[in-house]
Amino acid sequence: MVLGVSIIICCYNSAQELPQTLQNLVLQQVSADVPWEVVIIDNASTDATAKVAQSLWPNSAPAPLRIVHESNLGLINARYRALSEAQYEILSFIDDDNWICSNWVQTVSELMSHNSEIGACGSHNIPAFDGEKPWWFDLSSRSYAVGKQGPDEGGDITGSRGRLIGAGLTIRKCAWQQLVDKGFNSLLVGCQGKALNRGEDTELTFALVLAGWRIWYEPRLTLQHHLQAERLQWSYLRRLRRNGGKATIGFDPYRFAFEEKGSEHHISFWWNVTKKSDQKFERQVWYFQVVSVLKELLWTPMKLFTSFFRPMEGSLDVLKIETKIGRLLELLNNRRAYDINIQSVRNAAWRNKNLEHKIVFMK
Repeated sequence: MVLGVSIIICCYNSAQELPQTLQNLVLQQVSADVPWEVVIIDNASTDATAKVAQSLWPNSAPAPLRIVHESNLGLINARYRALSEAQYEILSFIDDDNWICSNWVQTVSELMSHNSEIGACGSHNIPAFDGEKPWWFDLSSRSYAVGKQGPDEGGDITGSRGRLIGAGLTIRKCAWQQLVDKGFNSLLVGCQGKALNRGEDTELTFALVLAGWRIWYEPRLTLQHHLQAERLQWSYLRRLRRNGGKATIGFDPYRFAFEEKGSEHHISFWWNVTKKSDQKFERQVWYFQVVSVLKELLWTPMKLFTSFFRPMEGSLDVLKIETKIGRLLELLNNRRAYDINIQSVRNAAWRNKNLEHKIVFMK
């Protein structure tokens, strides 16, 4: 069966970025037997996002465009609205600054139609810079949602990586809906307006893996991620890394669930620098994580102190410090709920593979 594709663009004040993105969509080369649509989720925009989108989509376009307003600010809220609004089984999320390849719709339809065990797949994201590429960019390019997500030939990355970048994320609707029907609620809300919250996409793919779905990297799916000059500042990258550190608190319940399920999942977690121990349950508590990250921060006290007063541009150490600071701050802000969520996901993972749990906090 050929599966239809809903291209989802979650927008907040996207009037300036949308034109190029929509122009690429109009040029899609899709066979007649693949139904598809474009859905703009206008997430509480205060500019002319909806008007611009409607005016730029030609009557002769190869697929219909709909605009849906979501007043509850937050990227995860926009994504959930897309889940309920999309007409087709394949949900392909692109950002307002993503310029996708001309065979995108055709490729995701074929891939997901022929591989029913794939719950989500990701793309090869290529940066498109305003001006010159910063000399330090490659230190943390993943913070900008670019790069390869697997081997050059692509394939199943469930056991090796187990997570996908949100820009260009394609999800099987029934897989996500099964999670929701079983009570799954996202811990992480993602970007809220200009607030650089992170991680809602990673959490969703972790949940899919824990529920038994496969995660795939498809290098034929390419997009250019337009990076404006204001985002290519060292201070901006430091903010990204700190907010990335905050998001790791929402990933911890899944990390521990994977560890306890044994050898089926070997997913690497980039913030987990503590040595593994046979006393797993001892590590899976709030106080242990707070003490661990404090030790890591205080291991290099001079660099930590200096990072508060100097930009330290190009220093990988300061980026690691920002991640740890973000993690510590979010741990301190979520004392009570941290242990609750770990126990909730642990119980769900052992009962079955459908994440029957209710999760609190981090909204």
